[in-house]
Amino acid sequence: MDFSNVEIGLATAFSAWNILYCLIGVFLGTAIGVLPGLGPVATISMLLPITFGLEPETALIMLAGIYYGAQYGGSTTAILVNLPGESASVVTAIDGYQLARKGQAGKALATAAIGSFVAGTIATLLIALFAPPLADMALEFGPPEYFSLIVLGLVASVVLAHGSLLHAFGMIGVGLLLGLVGIDVNSGASRYTFEFPQLTDGINFVVVAMGLFGIGEIIANLDRSSERTLLAKKITDLMPSLADLREMFGPVMRGTALGSLLGILPGGGAMLSSFASYALEKKLSNRPQDFGHGALAGVAGPESANNAGAQTSFIPMLTLGIPSNPVMALMIGALIVHGIQPGPSVMNEQPALFWGVIISMWIGNVMLLVLNLPLIGLWVKMVSLPYNLLYPTILVFCSIGVFSLNNAEFDIYLMALFGALGYLLRKFDCEPAPLLLGFILGPMMEEYLRRTLLLSAGDPAVFVTRPISLAMLVVAALLLATVFAPFIVKKREEAFQE
Repeated sequence: MDFSNVEIGLATAFSAWNILYCLIGVFLGTAIGVLPGLGPVATISMLLPITFGLEPETALIMLAGIYYGAQYGGSTTAILVNLPGESASVVTAIDGYQLARKGQAGKALATAAIGSFVAGTIATLLIALFAPPLADMALEFGPPEYFSLIVLGLVASVVLAHGSLLHAFGMIGVGLLLGLVGIDVNSGASRYTFEFPQLTDGINFVVVAMGLFGIGEIIANLDRSSERTLLAKKITDLMPSLADLREMFGPVMRGTALGSLLGILPGGGAMLSSFASYALEKKLSNRPQDFGHGALAGVAGPESANNAGAQTSFIPMLTLGIPSNPVMALMIGALIVHGIQPGPSVMNEQPALFWGVIISMWIGNVMLLVLNLPLIGLWVKMVSLPYNLLYPTILVFCSIGVFSLNNAEFDIYLMALFGALGYLLRKFDCEPAPLLLGFILGPMMEEYLRRTLLLSAGDPAVFVTRPISLAMLVVAALLLATVFAPFIVKKREEAFQE
């Protein structure tokens, strides 16, 4: 580890300007985590145009704060209203809400906050330790290895996607096709533009993300009943006892370890980590019958896992330039907009960005611990906001953000189209996350495929004659073979049903 670069990162993260934007990011993240129906993907999409005028490290520090801050905020509504503000907090609602019904909302909220802080701190340390050697190893990658890595990433996102495998494959296919829209840089041929001149440069990923996750989520929420009953307007007993701390220690450590591992996997991240942690704690518990009725481990484990998963998902993005989830895809888009090519060279060429973002995560976690419990009254009031007042504001911000990209009305119409598509996908139980990953990774995959075939004089055998490329393709094939095995298919359906 080059400590001179770490010093540069410390100076970057602790600059007054970046601390301010880190605070803005974690505060906004908590707020959008608290508000049901508005997740980090939609929020980051809306705010991305605002970051164009900022320094790259400042922009990424703020956007990262929004992401891991949302994991904190999502637990508040899950516990108080049984309405998860963020998808990763779905599991927290199971036991957190039951604790609130027993008059122990303060204990549940404190457990979520402490577990999140511990997990976030450990995950930040893991990024600092493991990202540099992974980036050094990635410097040995050539076009064949990157192509195989993207194939593995797309396969993993299908395997780990919620619901039907056929739907997940379909979403990846649609995403890859959307990524081909525009002018082919090699031949100059127009692809899938349907003679719309506005599509010659391709579809902006912000338009796609905001439509699918912002507008689509709004329509879906309007279609659902959004009745919210607060169990407690005043929260007390926010300091856990020594017995509570002892009870949560094991689940927090196990959740952190599990979330840190799953966060690195494409399609894993915070949501899968929280579900896996809950299942693990229930299996290891001496009193599994308590789960679903107010088990403290059912809050501590998943909350730790989703925060660890959210933060370690930065490892493949920062070191390989490969997103593990839609939020990381937006982060890559933010880097590209600022003229930075994501990949292993970022660590050496942009040490202020690389180390500044990592160190700011620890600063952000401290801010979240300090902010969340004292401001619990504010979050409770935000939960009470009627959704019919909230969604027009979201629509206005989405429209302004999309219009500001190119000052074009066409982008707003396109966003509306993707919003309708996002709503239909939810209706047909199709997860839109693989679509966005396919859309971001598709052009990269095509570019590496072309480079490989150009260097090998058109011989595709190069993908299996290079050891690293072969190993990744073999893992991808094994994943596919495993997930289609009848026993695994049955177990997978049971797990998602539970």
